[in-house]
Order: sequence, then structure tokens, then C-alpha cells
Amino acid sequence: MDLPINYNLPLIMHVDLNSCYAMIEQQANPLIRNMPVAIAAYDTPRGAVIAASYEAKASGIKLGVNVREARMLDPNVIVMMPDPDKYFDAHRRFKKVLLNYTDNVIPKSIDEFIIDFTGSVAVQRGKRLEDIGHEIKAAVKEALGEYVTINVGIGTNRFLAKLAAGLHKPDGLDVITGDKIREVYSTHDLIDLPGINTRYQARLNIAGIFTPVQFLDTQEQFLHKLVFKSIEGTKWYLRLRGHEADGVQFGVKSYGQQYALGDKTTDREQLSKLLMKLSHKTGRRMRKGGYIAGGIYLWLSFEDRTFWHKGKDTKSDIYSTQEIYLHAQRLMNQAPIPARVTNMGVTVFKLRPADPQQVGLFDGTRLDTKSLARAEDIVNNKFGEFTTTPATMANMQNVILKRVPFGSVRDIQ
Repeated sequence: MDLPINYNLPLIMHVDLNSCYAMIEQQANPLIRNMPVAIAAYDTPRGAVIAASYEAKASGIKLGVNVREARMLDPNVIVMMPDPDKYFDAHRRFKKVLLNYTDNVIPKSIDEFIIDFTGSVAVQRGKRLEDIGHEIKAAVKEALGEYVTINVGIGTNRFLAKLAAGLHKPDGLDVITGDKIREVYSTHDLIDLPGINTRYQARLNIAGIFTPVQFLDTQEQFLHKLVFKSIEGTKWYLRLRGHEADGVQFGVKSYGQQYALGDKTTDREQLSKLLMKLSHKTGRRMRKGGYIAGGIYLWLSFEDRTFWHKGKDTKSDIYSTQEIYLHAQRLMNQAPIPARVTNMGVTVFKLRPADPQQVGLFDGTRLDTKSLARAEDIVNNKFGEFTTTPATMANMQNVILKRVPFGSVRDIQ
């Protein structure tokens, strides 16, 4: 393959909220604006920071440091636990703004979107994408609040649009056209490119590629056969030249929930209660997606740094919370507990559409678990999560809290 750089009109826009969770908290509470704010999974000393305001980042507080380290870096840091409902609401408002310009809006995470303006009426009428970007910035402020800012990047493919969005943070707006590609690459390191992690960087270095410009000038066959040894090499050849390589959407293959135990334990009765709540949350998501499962997987990690996992195909459909829990509990009964459990997770797989479905022998009787699960979901949808729950989950409202999804927003409506 010998493909030239794409010099077409850039019609792909990448938009993301600056320091999303921290900035949303600062918007909601004017008293903490312009102050160092860290959002942590837990506010205990070992709780990991999952987001930081720009003021906190200036003190060296970054993703992954724990609360104790954050307070050592900046004694004035304000540590807060996540408020997912607040962030979900911001996501919906953000998306609503973007849908005013085109219906081709693709959420990539809770705080970032890809917008494809190909065929857009606004562009067809001669409106510049840069002007639309400035309009979106103003509209987001109106919808989410005056303290909120976003980055806007424009390019001929998703990769260049995302790269452009990161050129001038915060509150930037940049365009990378075909004639600017080499210039932009010359001011960056390999690790600065979206999608290049330390492992990929090391692989490129071994092949004699140390800069983005060298990466750009490498032949497709060399990337495919010798560097990445897969189709990924061809995808990088396309991305770097401004051609689309990331537009494929994949179907859902599994649903799952995991939990990091605040109170580590070896108590199997307590672990079973946690397992029930994980099963409940997994089942709610699976049924909302319109699926039935045919397999289940359970994993546990322990304080001594060991790990146990087991999965199985089930001989019957898995649909209700009770069915998920019973299969997961059977796996749990086989698990050794060599030390206190620190993390646990349950996943259902081998998904197929719930409708149309085969009529069961016990449908319409008191043993009809599918109808019971649907009725429970209807009540919880109308009156709030956990309005009806299994008795095992009594008094567990504040255990396994709702968490912010990273990289997947398929359950946010």
C-alpha cells in the first residue's frame, strides 16, 4: 500500500470536557472554583484519584495517585468522592447540544464525543467547522454552566481530531488539515499520539522508529508485518495519514460488575451479600440491553496478591437476578479464600437477544422468573433503583455504589 496523505476537507470533530468530573463539581459548587480538587474512588488514604482539577494537576496530583499522596503534594487539596448522577446528567446535556448540529454523534466516554459532519446541512451551506466549534463551546457553557470549558479538535479522521483537541488545553480549538500533519508531528513525541502507550512506543523504538515523523514515513508493509505483526500496523498507516481506521462499532459481548471492597473480608456470608448486589446490577444492565446470557464468570483477588477466577457455560438461560446469583454463588462455593478479598467481579457472556424468546414450561406460573424480573425492573425504573430488591440485599443501599464508567457509556440514556 502506498497511500498519500488525506488533503480532503476535515469534517470530523472531537470534543471533550476539560477535567470533567472535577470541573463539574466546581461548576456545582462556586466555593471550590479555582481551587485544587481531586475526585477519588474512596476518600480513605489509599483511595485512588480518578480525576483532578487543573489547579490540582499543577501541584502534581494526577490520575492514579492515592489520597494520602495527593494531600502530601498539596495540603489544601479538596478530596471528593464521585457523584455519578451529576456526571451522567452533564453527559446527557452535552450530547443534546451536539445533536443540534447533526445526528451523527458518537459518545466515546462520559466526557468525550466524536461528531461526523459529513453530509451535515450546516457544512453544506458553507458554514466553517471552526465557527461551529466556537458555537458548540458557547452552547455547552449555556447548558452546563459558565465555569465549564471544552476542547474541540477537527481533522480528517478520528485520530487527528483527538490529537487536535489536545493541542491547547484547556478550552482549546484546533484544526489539523493534511498540509499541517507533518508540522504537528514534528512537535510531538510518540507517546503524545492518541493510542500510543509505553508498550507500543517500545515496539516502535525496537524497529528504529523514535518520532512521529519517522512513524509517518514508515511503509505500511513494515508496520504490518514487522512492527505490529497484525492489521493494527495497517490501521496506524491509515490513521497517521488522515484516513479513517477507527469507525467500526462492535456489538455487546458481555455485561459485568466489579467491586473493590472497602472492608476487606474472608467472611463468605458477607461476600455472598456483595455477590447478590453485583448480580442485581449486572442483571439490570443486561435486561436493559435486551439480552439473555448463556455463560457466567466470577473472579476474586486477595490481599496476598493472589487471584482466583472461574467461568462456565450454563445449560439454561440466565435472565433474572436470582439466576445470575445462583450460578455465581455455585462458582463462589468452589473458590478458595487464602486471604481477605480485596476485589471481586461477576460477568455474564454468550449473549443473545431476549426477544423473540422460546416459551418456557413454567411461563405464567409462580416459577416464571423472567416475568418476575421484568416486573421488578419496571418498579425500579419508575420509583428508583433498589425500590425492590432480594432480601439478601437488605440494608445494602450504600454498598457497591454507582460508579462512573470509563470508556463505555452504552448504559447512559
